[in-house]
Amino acid sequence: MKITIVGTCALLGALVGPPVVAIAQDSDTDRSHLAAFVKDSAITTSIKTQLAAQHLTSMGRIHVDTDKDGVVWLTGSARSQEAADKAVSIARETEHVRTVHSDIKVKSDD
Repeated sequence: MKITIVGTCALLGALVGPPVVAIAQDSDTDRSHLAAFVKDSAITTSIKTQLAAQHLTSMGRIHVDTDKDGVVWLTGSARSQEAADKAVSIARETEHVRTVHSDIKVKSDD
């Protein structure tokens, strides 16, 4: 069952993630090259998939953004400091990530 959920999340992230990021990308001049954009999307999708697999929080609470240099920004909220720390750890351990900036707020009463 867990493999099916993770597989579904990965497939959905791969299918839905790039078009959504492409819309946001229109105003971002740093991602003008297709290769950089694809790399950014792959890193972001990988982190989101790992977060979903860990059941840390819903995908709507922790937001992941990656720039062309492999710098990741985590924003949003987590239910505990441990969950926020785990999200940062997952992002740091993801391939091609150079730096992680976290602005995750702890909100236990969501």
